Formats: sequence, structure tokens, C-alpha cells
Amino acid sequence: MEAEPPLYPVVGAPGPQGEEDALGVPDGLEAPLDELVGAYPNYNEEEEERRYYRRKRLGVLKNVLAASAGGALTYGVYLGLLQMQLILHYDETYREVKYGNMGLPDIDSKMLMGINVTPIAALLYTPVLIRFFGTKWMMFLAVGIYALFVSTNYWERYYTLVPAAVTLGMAIVPLWASMGNYITRMAQKYYEYVHYKEQEEQGPRQRPPRGSHAPYLLVFQAIFYSFFHLSFACAQLPMIYFLNHYLYDLNHTLNSVKNCGTNSHGILSGFNKTVLRTLPQSRNLIVVESVLMAVAFLAMLLVLGLCGAAYRPTEEIDLRSVGWGNIFQLPFKHVRDFRLRHLVPFFIYSGFEVLFACTGLALGYGVCSIGLENLASLLVAYSLGASAASVLGLLGLWLPRSVPLVAGAGLHLLLTLCLFFWAPMPKSLQHSWILYSAAVLWGVGSALNKTGLSTLLGLLYEDKERQDFIFTIYHWWQAVAIFVVYLGSSLPMKVKLAVLLVTLLSAVTSYLWMEHKLRRGVLPRQPRIPRPQHKVRGYRYLEEDDSDESDAEGERGGGAGAGGGPGDGVEEEPPPAGPGPGPEPAGPCRRPCPFEQALGGDGSEDL
Repeated sequence: MEAEPPLYPVVGAPGPQGEEDALGVPDGLEAPLDELVGAYPNYNEEEEERRYYRRKRLGVLKNVLAASAGGALTYGVYLGLLQMQLILHYDETYREVKYGNMGLPDIDSKMLMGINVTPIAALLYTPVLIRFFGTKWMMFLAVGIYALFVSTNYWERYYTLVPAAVTLGMAIVPLWASMGNYITRMAQKYYEYVHYKEQEEQGPRQRPPRGSHAPYLLVFQAIFYSFFHLSFACAQLPMIYFLNHYLYDLNHTLNSVKNCGTNSHGILSGFNKTVLRTLPQSRNLIVVESVLMAVAFLAMLLVLGLCGAAYRPTEEIDLRSVGWGNIFQLPFKHVRDFRLRHLVPFFIYSGFEVLFACTGLALGYGVCSIGLENLASLLVAYSLGASAASVLGLLGLWLPRSVPLVAGAGLHLLLTLCLFFWAPMPKSLQHSWILYSAAVLWGVGSALNKTGLSTLLGLLYEDKERQDFIFTIYHWWQAVAIFVVYLGSSLPMKVKLAVLLVTLLSAVTSYLWMEHKLRRGVLPRQPRIPRPQHKVRGYRYLEEDDSDESDAEGERGGGAGAGGGPGDGVEEEPPPAGPGPGPEPAGPCRRPCPFEQALGGDGSEDL
């Protein structure tokens, strides 16, 4: 009697159904394993690799746009709130009605002192904070401190405004140093993702050629400063849509002003003490401050959610592992580098020119002549000119790197000389087009200055171990310059212009001398970065003197190795017998695999 076939075929044995299934694939013992667990038959490794690195490049672009937008929103909210706050607190009627004898001018002066004086100590703690938190998290923390400063204006008291201002002053240099470092790192990573095949051929330890990331750095810095300079326009939105409806016209505010421009002394001497026709309602102020708080919170979310890490986790640990004492000392040791010493005048001028645009040009020439109601439009003109001119930094793709930087300095030199001999008449609108033109041209020079300096630092210092120190030094000198401007705010305008002119000439001369020394082949003296001292040994650090073996294995191998026998459990590599290294021989010298160690074997038997 013939047996009936089983309902299901038996695995491993050919059934009566035949040697092949319906798809034509052999069944039973002849079934190919690759058909079941192998790669997808239409898998294209090169295409998948290309798509992977394309996603990586898009991620880098997303990081740059998110960091740029977050920085612009943060700075715009800060400037807009500070400007609105100072104008409201300047009006004596507002102070008496809202705050009585609380001493609001004294609180404002201490608040400005906290913002301008505290960054002087930033060189002591900024590198430590950046290395401790990491670049991205330092950016997020600093943006959060800016948001904290905004939130304190809901309840304007000494114990809220002054501590928040001091905390904000501590976060200024870390924020912009980490931003500069972040944009430079994104340019380097973008180069790695574009030239990934060359990186694979050269090996992971081989560094790319010097200056190879320069085109991407120029583009990313142009994007970043286009957003950054737009923050000055964003800061004027509260003024345009809210505060301008409450201001007196220029005939009232400039009634006692006698001299403007180069003949003026201090900041708006003779300006009327009452600038508000009607006092804004507290409810409207709360609405404006809530909008600013929401924008600051949005900037925090942009940095937190859309900005990726600047370094790999192992690189972050390496940067911290050089020792906190070395991290503290290295910014001071970089003074040995003649390139940084020659660029210090340019760093100082970079701080001078931004403050002059916001105070000297906008107030001493603009508000003094065409009234407080036109302050917002004047700063918007400066902002749009600077934002559009940031694209001119791309000229470095075709021209020598010194051309954009010197061109911006030359434009500022011409404007400074013209302003030195120009004193507009108070309450005169007939020359307003000159003021707007000067604001736009000053913005063009500012854009060339900022993009040129940041790009130059990213090109001169390509080592990722140094970039946070370099950008800390750069922004610290800017903070020092802002502090000097704060101290000299009551000086005559001619003295301010003379200091600006001398600083600009010395900066250009020093920079050109640095370029001349580099062309002559003078080597800079850079401090040595100590090697990371890893306290954790494992698969993450497989260096020449490190191992992934456990302590017990190391002790057992070390003790047996003293006898020098072949059966001591230590791997010995025989000399190669042919032109290339052969496969590892199996035998009693082989180290047991983890499976054999779990079974208690020594690796000598064949499984």
C-alpha cells in the first residue's frame, strides 16, 4: 500500500512534491542558504553609499540653517527687548507713574554694567564650559540664558534684572564662540561627506589636505552672517509695530538739541526727557514680551531639535581628556602664535564698528537729526545692507582671502573720514537719504569684516582641537572692545571717530604684515595639544598601547608571558612566508574565542 504524502514537507529532506518549489528554487538539502539570508538580489552597494552620504550632507545643511536661524532669533529678541526697555525707562513720566521712587535709572545702569563688564572674565571659563558641555549643548544653554533674560522683564525689579543681566553677560562669549566653532566644524564635515571615497582610501587617521574645506566654509559663513545681520532688522519689529505709536515727533524730542554728528558730545545731549505721548498699557506690554519670549523659546527648540552634534561622541571625550588644567591654560598659550597677535587689532575693531553702528551712527547722527521715530528704519537699512552683503564673502572663492577683509576695512575708512567732517542739522529731514546710504554702506563693510575674519580663522586653524580656543579668543577681544565703548560713551564724537580710525589703520597694517610673514614662510609657534588620557579602556579606544581584553586576561597573559612558552595563551604572529600576510594559523597558540571561553576550553581543540 502506497504511503500518503505528509501534509507539510519535512525540512531537510526532499519531499514527493519534487526537487524544486513553485518558484524554481531547489528544496531540501540542496536549498541555497544565500537565497534565504543573503543580501537583497538587486542591492547596489555604491548607490546605497551615495544615498547615505547625500543624507549626511543634507543633515549638515540643516544644522547650519538651524544654528543660523537660532542665533539670529536669539540676538534679535535680545536687542529688540533691550532697545524697547531703555526707551521706556528713559521717559521720566513712565518711570514716575509705573515705578515711582524705585530708582529705575540706577537699575538700568547696573544692568548695562552687568552685560558689558561680565564678559571680561569669559576667557577664564569659556573653553572649560565648551569642552564640558559640548559645542551643541553650550549653544543651547547660552540661548536658554538669553531666554531667561527675556523672562525677567515680566517683573522689572533690581533682584530680577541685574542678576539676569550678569548671567547674560557670562553667556555672550560662550554662545558666539561655540557658534563660530560649530559652523567651522560643519564645513569640515561637509567636505568629509562629499569626498568620502578619498577618505576611505586614505584611511581614518589621514587628515585631509590643508584648506580643502575652504569653499564650504566660505558658503556656510556667508549663510550664517546673512541670518545674523537680519537679527538687527528683527529687533526693530517691536519698535515698528508697537512703540512708534506712542512716541512724540522730532519737534518735541529734539527741541533742545543743538549739535549733531561730529560736533556732538556723549549720547544725545539735550534730548527731551519725555519721549512718550501716551503711556502704553501694561496688558499691551505683556503681550509684546510674551511674543518675544515665544520667539526665544523657538530659538531654543531650533538649537535643541535641529542642530546635530559638532563632534562624534569619541571626539567629544577626546577633547575633554586632555585635562582641565590644560584646557584652562591653552587659550593663553596661543598668544605665542604670531598670527593671533597680528589679528588682535582686527578683533578689537570688529567690536568697535558694531557698537558704533548701533550707537554712534544710529543715535549721534540719525536720531539726533531725523528723530527717534526713524531709528527703526535706519537700523533696518543697516541690517538689510549687511545681510545682503554677506554674500560678497563668496568672493574668496575666486580672489585672495585678504581682498574681502581689506575691502570692508577700506569702505569703513572712507565712511569714517566722511563722518569726521559732517555734522547734520537737528530736526532736518532733507539729508535723511545720506544717513540711510551711510547705514547701508556701513552694513556692507560690517558684513565683509565679519565673514572675512571668521573664514580666516577657520582656514588658519583647521585642527578641531584648537578651534574652540581660537573663537573664544576672537569673541573675547570683541567683548573687551564693547566694554571700552561702554566706558567711553560720554566722550565727544570726534574722539570716538579718531579712536575708530586709529584702530582700523592699525588692524589693516597688522593683518597685511601677518600675510607677508606667511608668504615668506615664517612658521607660527603653536602650543602643543596634549594627547588624550583615557581613563576608560575598551572597544572605543583601540590604539597601539591599548587593548580590549579584560584585567583578568591581562594579568593571566602577563604572568604566563614571563616564561615565554608557546602555550601561554598569548597570540604570536609567525613571520610571513609569502609576499603578503597569510591567514592566522589554527593551533595551540590561538587565543580562545569568547564561545570557547564560556565552555571552559583553551582553544586548542577543534570544535
